Amino acid sequence: MGVDEVINCFKERWSVSYDMKLVVRRNRLYLQVMWGYLEQQSFPLDEASYREQIGEVLEVVNRLGLAPEVRGWLWKTSKRPRMGKALTFPLEADQRLEEFLV
Repeated sequence: MGVDEVINCFKERWSVSYDMKLVVRRNRLYLQVMWGYLEQQSFPLDEASYREQIGEVLEVVNRLGLAPEVRGWLWKTSKRPRMGKALTFPLEADQRLEEFLV
């Protein structure tokens, strides 16, 4: 998965460029699509920093071999991020996941 692909998905689905984060809880890794977005006046990142952050998240997703699952989830989820409530997708992989849970 690439940065442009994800941003295009966000814009097609929800008309804005949402933020993405990786979160570790109880030794599990989750991908979250946050409620903040690039076009928001109070968003803390400029476009270059935003794209870099999305790229870092996607690097982990790609290295885990989970791009097809994440891609499918992004296109098929019926929900959208709301203020204070991110969309959360559990990342489940083989032993490679342990590298990110340190």
